Amino acid sequence: MKKIYLDQASTSCPKAPGVADAVFHYLSGHAVNINRGSYDTAFSVEEQIFDTREQLKQLFHFPDKSRNVIFTANVTASLNILLKGLLRPGDHVLVSSMEHNAVMRPLVQLEKTGISFDRIPCDSAGNMLLEQAENLLRPETRLLVCLHGSNVCGTVMPIKAIGEFCHKHGILFVLDTAQTAGVLPIDMEACHIDALAFTGHKGLRGPQGIGGFLIREALVSDMVPLLSGGTGSISHTEEIPDFMPDRFEPGTPNIPGILGLHAALSCPGLMCSQENFRHEMKLTEHFIRGIRSMDPLGKHLRIIGRTDCPDTLEAAVRCAVVSVLTPEIDMADAAFQMDNTYGIMTRVGLHCAPSAHKTLGTYPQGTIRFSFGPENTIEEINTTLKALEEIAGSC
Repeated sequence: MKKIYLDQASTSCPKAPGVADAVFHYLSGHAVNINRGSYDTAFSVEEQIFDTREQLKQLFHFPDKSRNVIFTANVTASLNILLKGLLRPGDHVLVSSMEHNAVMRPLVQLEKTGISFDRIPCDSAGNMLLEQAENLLRPETRLLVCLHGSNVCGTVMPIKAIGEFCHKHGILFVLDTAQTAGVLPIDMEACHIDALAFTGHKGLRGPQGIGGFLIREALVSDMVPLLSGGTGSISHTEEIPDFMPDRFEPGTPNIPGILGLHAALSCPGLMCSQENFRHEMKLTEHFIRGIRSMDPLGKHLRIIGRTDCPDTLEAAVRCAVVSVLTPEIDMADAAFQMDNTYGIMTRVGLHCAPSAHKTLGTYPQGTIRFSFGPENTIEEINTTLKALEEIAGSC
C-alpha cells in the first residue's frame, strides 16, 4: 500500500535536499566538537554554524547581530528560555486564545510564581480580536506572546498589527513561528518583534532536535539564562558569560542538527517560496471544496476554521493546515481507518492545544488534522477525499 503523508504540521517529510547528506557527512567523517578544539577541522565546523546564524538572521530580517541567534533543541525549549528568562513575579502577559501548550504550559507554571496572564479572544475561525486587547492591558503588562500560524486550523495571526500594538504600548512582542518559519515571510524589524522562537524540522525542513530563538540586544542583559554550564569560553571563571551566543548556549550543541538545518537553509528558492505556498494553498482549497461538495451540511464531515485560501504570500491568512470534525464518527477510529485501510497519515485529537480547541468549539473531542507540504499532490488529496467519503458513508 502506498503511504500518503498528511502530517506536515507535525514535521516536514521529506526533508530538504541535502539535509540527510549533511548530517551523514558530519557524523561519518570528523564529528568534532566546537569551541573546545583549537584545530582546523573544528574551526571549519564553527564557520558553518556561524553561517547558519547568518542565514537565520537574513531569513527573519533580524536587525541585530547574528551572535543573537541562539540554538536550542526546539521551539518549546526556546519559548521556555524566553518566557522564564524575561518574566519576573508581578509581571503580566497577554496571549492569544489559540496557543499551543508550548506557550501555555510555561505560563501556567509561571503563574504559580506570581506571574499573571490574560487571553486575547479569538473568533470561531481562530482570528485574533486584537481590538479587545486594549481592555486587558495593565500597568504591569510586560509582554505579548503568540503563535504566528495555528497548528490546529492554520489561521495566521496579523503579526504586523500585533507588533504595532506592542510598540505603541511599550510591551515586548515574542513570536512563536513553529508553523510558519520558512513558509511565510517574517520581518522582525518591520513587525517590532523583540524575540522570535523557531524550530528547524517543520517549514524550515531540517532535522528534528534543532531549533532556536533570535533576541534583540537590548534584552540580553535583562534576560536570566535558564541553563548554565561549560561553553568552551572564559573557562577560568565559574560565572555565566555575559556575551552572546555563549550566554544562552551552555554544553555541547546539536551540531548534526545545525548542519542539517544549514543544508536546508542553503537550498536555493526553498525558504518562503511563492511557488511552494501557491501549491500548498491549491491543495488546501481543493481539499476544503471536496469535503464541502460531498457533505454540504456538515453532517459527517465539518471543516473547522477559515475556508478561504489566498494563494500569494502577501495575502496569506492561513497555512496549509486543515482540521475536520466528524460529528457522527469516532475520530480516533476514523484516523485509524485512514492509516490502516488507505495508508493516509494524519493526526487526531487535541494537538497539544486545548485552548485553541476551546476557541474553535472542538473541545474536548478534538479534530482530525490534515496538513500539506510542497511534495504532496492533487492525486493524494483526491485519494484522501475518497477515503473520507467511504468512511463517512459507512457510519
